[in-house]
Amino acid sequence: MAEDLDKEDEIQLFLEAVKGARPLNVKRVLHKPPAPKPIPKQFIRDERQALADSLSDGYIPAHELESGEELLYLRDGHSPDILSKLRRGHWVVQAAIDLHGLVADEARLYVADFLAECKKRGIRCVRIIHGKGLGSRNREPVLKHKLRNWLMQKDEVIAYAQARQQDGGSGAVIVLLKAS
Repeated sequence: MAEDLDKEDEIQLFLEAVKGARPLNVKRVLHKPPAPKPIPKQFIRDERQALADSLSDGYIPAHELESGEELLYLRDGHSPDILSKLRRGHWVVQAAIDLHGLVADEARLYVADFLAECKKRGIRCVRIIHGKGLGSRNREPVLKHKLRNWLMQKDEVIAYAQARQQDGGSGAVIVLLKAS
C-alpha cells in the first residue's frame, strides 16, 4: 500500500513539473537507408579475363621433366626431393577439382580460378583430375597436355606429378603450391 502512494506521489510530482510545457513543432526527418554499394561488374569481368589470359595453350617450356606419358614438373631452384615426395604422397591433398566434361576454355578458367582460391586460402597441395581422354575424340587425353602447360605458367606452382594409382593415376595430377 505504501508502494501505491509512492507511485501516486511520483505521478503528481511529474505532472506538476510539466504542467506549463507545450509540444515542440519539429518536423520529423526520415533518413533513407544508404544505397547499397555498386557491384563493379566490369572490374570483375576484367579480373576474370586476366586470370584466364594468364594461362596460354601455346606455352612450351624450355625444359620439362616428362618421362613418357607421366606428368612431372619441378620449378627451377627447388630440391629434386620434392618430386619424389610428391609422387609418394608425402603431402596431404587439401583440395581437388575434376575437369571431366569441360572443354579446354572452360577447364582453363576453372583451373585458374581454383588455383587463385587455393592461394587465397593458403592451400598447399591439390589434386586436379583431368581424365584419361577415353571420352574424347581419338581417345586421347586433351586436357592432360593442356593442363601441363597451364600449370607451368603459374608462379604459385612449385611442382606437380602424376597422381598415385589410388588418387587417380594417369587421369590426375598432384600439385604442390607455394606457401602464401
